[in-house]
Amino acid sequence: MVRLSTSAAKEIQRLQAKQHDQNVFFRLKVQAGGCSSLLYNMEFDTNLTPSDRVYDCSGITVVVDAQSTDYIHDLLLDYSEDLMGGGFRFHNPQAIATCSCGNSFSIASDASTSQ
Repeated sequence: MVRLSTSAAKEIQRLQAKQHDQNVFFRLKVQAGGCSSLLYNMEFDTNLTPSDRVYDCSGITVVVDAQSTDYIHDLLLDYSEDLMGGGFRFHNPQAIATCSCGNSFSIASDASTSQ
C-alpha cells in the first residue's frame, strides 16, 4: 500500500490539473539505477496493464506496476517546500540506504521476495 501525505496529494492534484488529458493517473514505479541501486520514478499515464495495482490515495488514483509493488510496500510520499523550492520526499520503511538526492535507495537483497 502506498500512502500520500496531505501536501503530496495537493501537489499531485495541482500537477495533474495541468495535464492536457484529464484522464491521466499518477504512476509510481521503481527502476534499477541511481547511486543506491534503485530509483523512484513518478509520471502521469493513461495506460493500465493487467498486472498494475491500483490504489485510491486521498482521492488520487495511484498506479504501481507489479514489479515495483514489493519495493514500496508502506511507502509514504510527502511533499515539502523550502527556500530552494519544492520536492517530493520518499519515506520507505524497507530502505536500508538512501542517497542524498532522496530519489535513490536500496533494500535488503531478500526484501522483495519476503512480501
